[in-house]
Amino acid sequence: MTAHLTRRHFLTVAASAAALPSLARAQPVLVPATPSARAPVSIEIEARPIPAFDTRDRAHTRFGSLQYRSGLVLTSRYKDFGGISGLRLDDKGEGFIAISDKGNWFTGKIAYSGDAMVGIVDVEAAPMLGADGRPITARGWYDTESIAVDGPTVYIGLERVHQILKFDFGRDGVRAKGEPIPQPPGMRKLPSNGSLEALVMVRKDRFKSSPLAGMLLAISERGLDSAGNISAWIIGGRAPSSFSVRRTKNFDISDAALLPSGDLLLLERKFSLFGDTGVRIRRIPLASIVPDAVIDGPTIFDADLGYEIDNFEGLDVHVTPEGDTVLTLISDDNFSMLQRTLLMQFTLLE
Repeated sequence: MTAHLTRRHFLTVAASAAALPSLARAQPVLVPATPSARAPVSIEIEARPIPAFDTRDRAHTRFGSLQYRSGLVLTSRYKDFGGISGLRLDDKGEGFIAISDKGNWFTGKIAYSGDAMVGIVDVEAAPMLGADGRPITARGWYDTESIAVDGPTVYIGLERVHQILKFDFGRDGVRAKGEPIPQPPGMRKLPSNGSLEALVMVRKDRFKSSPLAGMLLAISERGLDSAGNISAWIIGGRAPSSFSVRRTKNFDISDAALLPSGDLLLLERKFSLFGDTGVRIRRIPLASIVPDAVIDGPTIFDADLGYEIDNFEGLDVHVTPEGDTVLTLISDDNFSMLQRTLLMQFTLLE
């Protein structure tokens, strides 16, 4: 892309050629099966700063309830880098676990200068392993689209096979073996390319007073119920139960995260060849999530192609020592030359 092209023009041209259908939903990832596990490898990631989120006005920094902090365009010569579909940060907002839809782990640290992200360091890549110790791709399991962390345990959601894998990450790191957990009723009926897209753990150590403490929330991308709302589940406790997310304006779910207050943030996206493309974040009280509920909440962030957006699929939250609540977003480039891996941070303005 030449310097004089705006992001809106670039994506509009790409969209007109039907090059970016994955802004609406992830596309099939077909890679050769790997017969045995590869050892984790250290990789280099280059980071180019994004000075402003608004491509038309660099002085514009507030977007709904969010204040732009910094952003990076990430690239790497490592052939399997890309397709990032989920991200979880440590409490400092530095260490991360990321997953790609090719069934790979990426771990490392975000480097900062003051409040701004300036690079990605100490990055390690490894294939995700199944219970048999082989890469999950060896059995045809791709589309690892969602991630939740509960202390030393990591949960990964897979589209198409509608599975959730549980890893003892604290003990084994990227060499951990994923064990499937029981599927809630109805999950098998999800569409293959609109299945599990967001996992959120309601941690007991942070939300002791919530009836959902210790529960895992699993939300589909576009698995619609009879009323046209998005199907979701509460996993844990005596028995799993279901709830729904009200679907509006053709947005699909791409990730979710919990604020320290207990509110749930839903990251959503939509795509149209006719220009109706964008991302948004809704804020929903955790207390509204009960069996059989249809949840909804106000939009706190909404952006179209006039801004530095791409196929945002990852969202997480951390709080800085200064007390700022920071939202981190990452995009899935679908291994396409026409898309980018963007890492962006915003401050939540209550």
